[in-house]
Amino acid sequence: MTLKPILIDASSVENGYTRLLSGPPQSVSMRSGKIVLQPGESVGKHSTEKKEELIIILDGEGQFLFGDNQCLVFDSNSVLYCPPMTEHNILNTGSTPLQYIYVVSKALQ
Repeated sequence: MTLKPILIDASSVENGYTRLLSGPPQSVSMRSGKIVLQPGESVGKHSTEKKEELIIILDGEGQFLFGDNQCLVFDSNSVLYCPPMTEHNILNTGSTPLQYIYVVSKALQ
């Protein structure tokens, strides 16, 4: 597989979600998307299974909920790392939309 650099438009979001990278043939295994959560909304509890995830907060504030009621509080310009096999959720606790980009990739083990 021959990969080449690409430019991705991250300006639009439909229904709170836009896929940015979908894996092959755009990348080796990386996937990403842009999420917009309205105040009080959450993305829903989920796990990225055997993948690791990077979450880049663009605007807003919220909570990264994981494990047994553990919580990381974040705001604009924060970056969160979620290791493989970690069930988690993201909640918008602010009064404005929470916008972030997630990037997931296979974890090397």
